[in-house]
Amino acid sequence: MTEKAVPPVRQILLATDFSESSDTAARMARDYARHFGARLHLLHVVWPGADKAMPPSLSALADELRGVVPVLAAVESGSPAVQIVRFAARHGIDLIVLGTHGRTGVSRALLGSVAERVVRTAPCPVLTISREPWPTVQGKAAEAPTILQRCLVCAAPAEDLICGPCRARIRGEALERKLREERAGRI
Repeated sequence: MTEKAVPPVRQILLATDFSESSDTAARMARDYARHFGARLHLLHVVWPGADKAMPPSLSALADELRGVVPVLAAVESGSPAVQIVRFAARHGIDLIVLGTHGRTGVSRALLGSVAERVVRTAPCPVLTISREPWPTVQGKAAEAPTILQRCLVCAAPAEDLICGPCRARIRGEALERKLREERAGRI
């Protein structure tokens, strides 16, 4: 099996909504752009009908980053995920960096996830940032805390949206249903 050469990263898109996770993503995008010698595109998307003027916070971010890497800033109007993907395709973006609020379960289902839609439809790799990187202790990464939430099925503490036992039961029920349907088709 031959390995394909990884294309160089020359154009990086930072999509920002000026949230805390976007601030962290901005630092990460700046570091990647500096490392690769890439141009950094800043994009802020406003909803249709909103003023498309350059927000002062976007201008300030662009000015701050220009001291480190080449920067272009833009404002688009429309659905954030759609506009981010369109911008990336139009400008030959090699990497998209964006913050995510880290919503899961019902809140993500109700509010949607721009990051998830961008990951699914982007023409290039996407780096999502949800929080500050793990701190280091004397040069070694600190151990990541175990994050427990509630299983969506049984409400037991779980590391994932659906705990292992519920996932096994759901798979078993699906297999059982499939076997019943196959048996019914033989008669």
